[in-house]
Amino acid sequence: MLKQLKERRENEDGFTLIELMVVVLIIAILIAIAVPTFLGARERAQDRATQSNLRNSLTAGKVIYSDDGNYASVDAALLGNVEPAMTFQAVASAGQGEISFDLASNTEMVYAALSDSGECWYLRDRVGNTAATSGTQFSVRAQGVAGACQGSNTNGLAWAGAW
Repeated sequence: MLKQLKERRENEDGFTLIELMVVVLIIAILIAIAVPTFLGARERAQDRATQSNLRNSLTAGKVIYSDDGNYASVDAALLGNVEPAMTFQAVASAGQGEISFDLASNTEMVYAALSDSGECWYLRDRVGNTAATSGTQFSVRAQGVAGACQGSNTNGLAWAGAW
């Protein structure tokens, strides 16, 4: 009888439970590595899209500045005419997909945008007579929310020369 069982077992093809569990374990490890990497890449892409929108807003503002010689005439409608692909809000809270801007002075504009990742990105353009009083600066506030991401809400920001 043992001989018959042994012969039957030799003819059977398939995987043992241990082999199947090893495969499941390998797949689980790969998923544990891939999912956080994918989520991080997604958030970085969302932030880069927001930064790109801010740079396009800066270009629209500079077009107006070069026409008028100052930022005094900048408003949401004028920015929208120069860059119709974006929605501009004067000082008001920037929801996702909107650019908030604040005319800090005739020579300074601040733009803010809420990324889909939840961070509020800022871009400040200052036009002055010296390197110390002019240039473009960038900042970010972690965990921004609609209602708090405004071009006029720059208190406590650390400005830098690059993202």
